[in-house]
Amino acid sequence: QVQLAESGGGLVQAGGSLRLSCAASGSILSRKIMAWYRQVPGKQRELVASIGSLGSTNYADSVKGRFTISGDNAKNTVYLQMNSLKPEDTAVYYCNFRGTWFTYDYWGQGTQVTVSS
Repeated sequence: QVQLAESGGGLVQAGGSLRLSCAASGSILSRKIMAWYRQVPGKQRELVASIGSLGSTNYADSVKGRFTISGDNAKNTVYLQMNSLKPEDTAVYYCNFRGTWFTYDYWGQGTQVTVSS
């Protein structure tokens, strides 16, 4: 069974930085899209950043220039470097691995990020 585990969340003041990590255990295909999502209670989960199997990246407008996604597709690991954090970045952040054409879709349990003003 494939399991994703996130780590690196915590409490930080506005303007600070955090680095989130996600690693998958179990058998998983290497050609995938790896991504970070976040969700606030009462709101829909939103895509923060993603990285394709060939290295292309995509970011939400709200985090461009502040967050950087990186990872190793073959090793099933993905990271999210978050700089210049704002209170509106406060959310539970989830790691997601998706196979091409949605052949599979795996989610982590989430890690809390809280940014104080």
